[in-house]
Amino acid sequence: MLPIKTSLLPTASRFLDDDWNNLFNWSTNISRPSLFTIPPVNIQETPESYLVQMAAPGFSKEDFKIKIENSILTISAEKETSPESQDALLKKEFDLSSFTRTFDLDHSFVDDHQIEAKYQDGILTLHLPKREEAKQKPARLIPIS
Repeated sequence: MLPIKTSLLPTASRFLDDDWNNLFNWSTNISRPSLFTIPPVNIQETPESYLVQMAAPGFSKEDFKIKIENSILTISAEKETSPESQDALLKKEFDLSSFTRTFDLDHSFVDDHQIEAKYQDGILTLHLPKREEAKQKPARLIPIS
């Protein structure tokens, strides 16, 4: 079981009822109704932490806003485009717009005071350390008396 609850989209959540849903809860606010504005996310568990990687090429680290409030981790970004750069385009098929993704963190698993973020080569990486009590303990033998 994972410590963050997920559902891809509210209408599709009934199709995603597995262990990942029990760990990560993600919802999306989209500025325009397009699936292309939803950045995909990979979530990896290590013995010490969880790594969340979000593919968001075309943004700069200054475009992102990451906050945590009441166990809710919110990642948002907004890309400003200048009107004069739009005038020079003959055809426009992609748009870097804004997005917001939220993750419901379970405080019994994640130490939210130690979260770190890095943006490099179009990938936003968040390092969510596990609380000591959530880390897997090595097996131990129990003596029989």
